[in-house]
Amino acid sequence: MLKRLFARKPMRGEFVELDDERHGLRRHLKAIHLISIGIGAIIGAGIFVITGQAAAEYAGPAVVLSFIVASFICIFAGLCYAELSSLIPISGGSYSYSYVSMGEFPAWIVGWVVTAQYLASASTVAVGWSGYFMSILKDFGLYLPSDFAQAPFAYDAATGLGWSGAILNIPAMFLVALVCLLISIGIKAAAHFTNAMVAIKLSTILLFICIGLFHINPANWTPFIPDNTGVFGEFGWSGILRGAGLVFFAYVGFDTVSTLAQDAVNPQKDLPRGILGSLGICTIAYIITALILTGVVSYTLLGVPDPMAIALNAMGPQFFWIGFIVKIAILAGLSSVVLVQLLGQTRVFLAISKDGLLPHRFAKLHSTLRTPVFSSTITGITSMLIAGFFPVDILGSLVSMTTLFLFTIVCLGVWILRHTHPEFNRPFKVPLVPYIPLIGIIICIAQMCFLPLITWLQLALWLLLGLAIYFGYGVRNSKISKCK
Repeated sequence: MLKRLFARKPMRGEFVELDDERHGLRRHLKAIHLISIGIGAIIGAGIFVITGQAAAEYAGPAVVLSFIVASFICIFAGLCYAELSSLIPISGGSYSYSYVSMGEFPAWIVGWVVTAQYLASASTVAVGWSGYFMSILKDFGLYLPSDFAQAPFAYDAATGLGWSGAILNIPAMFLVALVCLLISIGIKAAAHFTNAMVAIKLSTILLFICIGLFHINPANWTPFIPDNTGVFGEFGWSGILRGAGLVFFAYVGFDTVSTLAQDAVNPQKDLPRGILGSLGICTIAYIITALILTGVVSYTLLGVPDPMAIALNAMGPQFFWIGFIVKIAILAGLSSVVLVQLLGQTRVFLAISKDGLLPHRFAKLHSTLRTPVFSSTITGITSMLIAGFFPVDILGSLVSMTTLFLFTIVCLGVWILRHTHPEFNRPFKVPLVPYIPLIGIIICIAQMCFLPLITWLQLALWLLLGLAIYFGYGVRNSKISKCK
């Protein structure tokens, strides 16, 4: 039984999906599309919201250093994703990598954790989108009753889970439904939408940087590292590290590119370019934006949901109209994040189903659209319910934990495959193995240890549900087990 649980997919000189090109997903995505999708997944609530919060509460102007620290964590993981995506260019991302390197049961655990990450992340962003959408409605004098724009569940660290008095977050659910319709129509339509959203986001960030350059007050950068208050994590060097833990999640999303191997024209070359290219562009954008933001306005004023709007208002009334453009750009940015997360989840379901661990319907493609419509529908309904009923407080910590867990597994996968299959050609190779994967593992585990106990409990409950599904269905229907 133990041997069966750890049965691994065989390594071949070149990976080919079970379905041939005539029956597979249509390959539309090139490197530029994958970079765009990666940017679409990464740039969202992080740069528009978290930058201000991290500066105001933890790091001050040194939030720039927090971004640099967080980028190093992502670079280690990104290098490992790039090697595995070039070596194993099949759909499923970290799930498929784990199946090849560690076996079926670890792969199922990873796939189940990926599902939690994508669903919770997409739902969290949708809730944030709802807040900005309500703000724009107010700009036009329109109001949606708060009972239909907030989650009925609320969470407080002191009292736990409770009721907010609201009924449902309708705008968040509407966004998820619209996005799922797009990914059901086809990857090409989703890619065009993402390209448009990325162009809007990058243009807005560039506009903010160009205007902000002429309104920087160097006094706002003094002191660059505010003195620690006496509490760990509140400014000083410990605040920079605490801030890095917060802004780290502003980088989450580049790993989604690795799930799109079946949609890529040349996955062995284009996937590494998409992963590292999007990560590099976003890192530069984050650092420059953080410098401008803290240079225009004192960091003490940035602990708000819309720090960019605060900075624009400080530049003078003549820039007031740009605030509306920024809100529109934020809506665009958050929309593209939801799209990429849910798109990645449908591909994970598709990969798991092909292996027999989920019912075949999850892998079935529509005869005309050539997309997994059933997977898209299930993903959409689940995410709509999560976005409609739960607030960011409940979802955010789970996203953090699952992301660090997955990064750890991917780094471990590189290390294992270098030992078990050193002979295979790797179009992209992580340098300094085993040191870089080992450092990535240590850093991610250390970050996980800083998360509260309730977050570990959330992960444990989710894994228990996953174990029930695997031993109730997957282990009896596994294709690789039937072949043994």
